[in-house]
Amino acid sequence: MFFRRTIEDIKAVMDRDPAARNIIEIYFLYPGVKALRMYRRAHFFYKHGWFFTARYISQKAAHLTGIEIHPGATIGRRLVIDHGTGVVIGETTEIGDDVLIYQGVTLGGTGKDVGKRHPTIGNNVMISSGAKVLGPFKVGDNARIAAGAVVLEEVPEGATVVGVPARVVRLNGEKVKPLDQIHIPDPVMQEINRLEDEINNLKNQIDILKEGKK
Repeated sequence: MFFRRTIEDIKAVMDRDPAARNIIEIYFLYPGVKALRMYRRAHFFYKHGWFFTARYISQKAAHLTGIEIHPGATIGRRLVIDHGTGVVIGETTEIGDDVLIYQGVTLGGTGKDVGKRHPTIGNNVMISSGAKVLGPFKVGDNARIAAGAVVLEEVPEGATVVGVPARVVRLNGEKVKPLDQIHIPDPVMQEINRLEDEINNLKNQIDILKEGKK
């Protein structure tokens, strides 16, 4: 199992990283691949209740690679951590298949949640350098998170999000019309206008009734 997953990880790097020269270089020199190898060993011990051993391995991996993956996290197949320095993946994080993560990414919590505290990342998601995804929500399949974005709520499938806090700018390749913050309708004023119209209609009906009695 570990060997097959490692081969998959190396092939994924070869496919995604144009700077990758050969399998030997990737296996021995790429910190993302090394961090994943050590995570899988740590995760095995974590699932079997050997928590100290699991954390020892994960902390050693963080020291060697600059990538901190909690052994309790759930990671799918063919994850690529490109460069990797400063990546942090929290305990209850779930990551799908074919995900690409760049340096400085945090998949963390806000400190306000208990139990499930960290995000669930769908399949084929790209998270660019310096992005922070914080909280127990879902990032949909094929989503793209821009560099430096701070994501605090659910991301739809196929969406591209940017900014602090992050907002959707594309959905399935189509631009999303920006919200007009100046001319946005005021729901309170709309309701007042509706009530005024009803009052005026009632006054007109009363006047008609009065005219009929004369």
